[in-house]
Amino acid sequence: MDIEKLSSGTCPISRALALVGDAWSALILRDASRGMTQFDQFRTSLGIAPNILSRRLKALTEAGVLEKRRYSERPPRDEYILTPAGIDFLPILAAMGEWGRRHNGAGELSQLVNPATGAPVEAVVIDRTTGELLSPANMRLEMPA
Repeated sequence: MDIEKLSSGTCPISRALALVGDAWSALILRDASRGMTQFDQFRTSLGIAPNILSRRLKALTEAGVLEKRRYSERPPRDEYILTPAGIDFLPILAAMGEWGRRHNGAGELSQLVNPATGAPVEAVVIDRTTGELLSPANMRLEMPA
């Protein structure tokens, strides 16, 4: 996959995928949203090989989705914190989770809940301007001139 081509085209979906478009990256961001910040926490949660995790953390940091911060000098240890761009990605993960629940949801599944009420959250995607639920009937792709 040509990341340079994805990153510079006119399609905002391909640009987004160039930054966070693989499963490991999305799962790292999911775990970061759950409060994980350290390499070993991600590795244990995901069962990911250290070299793959290192590459994904570096890519997410370079993309500006995570920020790398040193929390120990001896031994040198870093943590990875969600940036505003990373926080903006969390509703997308929630919507992906709802899609997965609906179309691949057999068995017991985790559930997002509202921390204030304890009620389950059902993520949907709406048009901020109109408040309408997005569907093929109310959206169309227009290419730049």
